[in-house]
Parts: sequence; structure tokens; C-alpha cells
Amino acid sequence: MTPVLIADDQPMQRFGFRMLLESQDDMTVVGEAGNGTEAVDLIARHQPDVALMDIRMPGLDGIEATRRIIRSGSRTRILIVTTFDLDAYAYDGLRAGASGFLVKDALPEELLSGIRAVAAGDAVVAPSLTRRLLDAYAHHLPTTPDGGAPAAPSDPRIASLTDREREILTVIGQGWSNTEIAARFHLAESTVKTHVTRILAKTGSRDRVQAVILAYDSHLVTPA
Repeated sequence: MTPVLIADDQPMQRFGFRMLLESQDDMTVVGEAGNGTEAVDLIARHQPDVALMDIRMPGLDGIEATRRIIRSGSRTRILIVTTFDLDAYAYDGLRAGASGFLVKDALPEELLSGIRAVAAGDAVVAPSLTRRLLDAYAHHLPTTPDGGAPAAPSDPRIASLTDREREILTVIGQGWSNTEIAARFHLAESTVKTHVTRILAKTGSRDRVQAVILAYDSHLVTPA
């Protein structure tokens, strides 16, 4: 059974989510929050596996709520649910520590599979869509006066990687799937999965989305 918390300032939206989730044999709703402050408090109390987090809420918004939840060390994984595809706020949500995002007009089965994926430790956002998202909002990254990427300071997380792991992190940041990485480096897909697991562990990345953000922040990948 996967416990889920719903955070959204629209009562009808929360009701719809609750009806959908409670129709599933493997999910249960442990609470509802109408703003970010309530979400932080309820997550600390119930420690659900997944929280559906709206972005635009009164008072404490979903981005700051996500940031506080992640910094608290909570094991709850955050799934941002936003109104607009490629919303700039969704980028900030991923940087704050969310495990992915969906738009509110997603099909019910997409939302359910997204919750299950996040609960299992996977990222909801497909690698190619993650690349589009980060490229679309590359202005969030610092640049030099001539518009280029500044030299990245030495990052101990990157330094801890082997040469092969660094190569794989780079192509993860470019939106490559495990199958594509295996073909590129002539590796078994199971070996690629092992490398990805080690990369996440060494860099402290919660999931593939956070690894992609690290690849951008460390300038292993340059925005298109």
C-alpha cells in the first residue's frame, strides 16, 4: 500500500485526486493540504511515500514547501503537479528536490503510473522531456558576460566518479536512455543500470532527474 498526500489549494482538485487514488487497491490518501505550510506539517506527521504537490498555493508555495521537505531529510518523494506543460516553476521544483512533474490534464493512468514510479524511486519525467525542460529554462543557470557557461568550481560529487561514470552522467544529462547508453558504450544494459545506481549514490542524487540537474550545474552538459 502506497500512502499519498495531496497538496492543492483547489478543493475540487483534491477531491478528484482522492477519488482516483482511493479507487486503487495499492494506494491510500493519508491527508490533504490546501497550502505549502500544511503540506510540510502533514508530511512530517504522516511520512507518506509520495506527495502530489501543486505549485501555486497561497502563503507557502509548492516550491518552497518541497525545498523544506527535502532539507528536513524526509523520505517522502515529491511529484510536482502543474497546470502548464514546461511551466518555469516546474524547473524550480525539480531543483528544489522534486522527483518529477506532471501536468494536471494528464490521463488518470499517467498520474497513477507516475505515483507508482516515484514511490519506487524512479523519476517520472522521461529523460528526453527532462532535457527539453532544462534547455527551455537554461536562463536559470549563471553565464559569463559573453553568454557562455562559467568554469564550474571543482565539485567533490563529480570528482568522486570514475571516468566511465562521468561519461555516463554526461549522456544522462543529454537525455539518453539506458538502452542508448548501452549501445553507445558497448555495455550490457544491466551494467549501465549498475553504473547509474552508483552515480546516484556517489553524487547523493535522489533520482535520475536530480542527476541531470547536477550534470547541468557542473557544466558536464551545456544547454542547447
